[in-house]
Amino acid sequence: MQRQGSIGGSAAIRIRVTGGVLLVAHLAFVAWLTLRPLDVPWVMPANLQPFAGIRADLALGWQEAARRIVEGLALLAPLGVLIPMVHGRTDASPIGSLVRTSAAGALISLAIELLQTGVPGQTVDVDSLLLNTVGVGLVHAAIVPAARARLRRRSERALRSTLPQEEPSQGRTPTIPRVGIAP
Repeated sequence: MQRQGSIGGSAAIRIRVTGGVLLVAHLAFVAWLTLRPLDVPWVMPANLQPFAGIRADLALGWQEAARRIVEGLALLAPLGVLIPMVHGRTDASPIGSLVRTSAAGALISLAIELLQTGVPGQTVDVDSLLLNTVGVGLVHAAIVPAARARLRRRSERALRSTLPQEEPSQGRTPTIPRVGIAP
């Protein structure tokens, strides 16, 4: 039985499976990147004050700040597309989908930050949590609504092409005036 508003048939399965595989691969890469021990002579203290790290980056100059901010935005940004791709619905509310996807990105980023507390050389940074969540939301808002609209149009065209075609009308049927019966 197909869910209401889902992509139909084998295309839906392919999209969901592809999204799941890419999601697992991306999360494995993020885990490797963020949770591996670093061999450093000293470690910065944890940053638990929002925007303090961003202000410190801005003090280093706009080029270094832009690089660090973009890195923070880009780390989990693919989740903005991959999470809805795994879900596979084309008729989801745009605002609801954005909120759910951003919340999932925030929880994944929070899990990473909490796991970093036990990794040598890695420090917790609340700004990473904020930037990762904003990155997920931006990518979701930029790509997912347009992709869903395109998938809906494509499935509607496919549905119309499978329906039986009606013969074109040839105009009104002629009528014959009634004639009275003779006595």
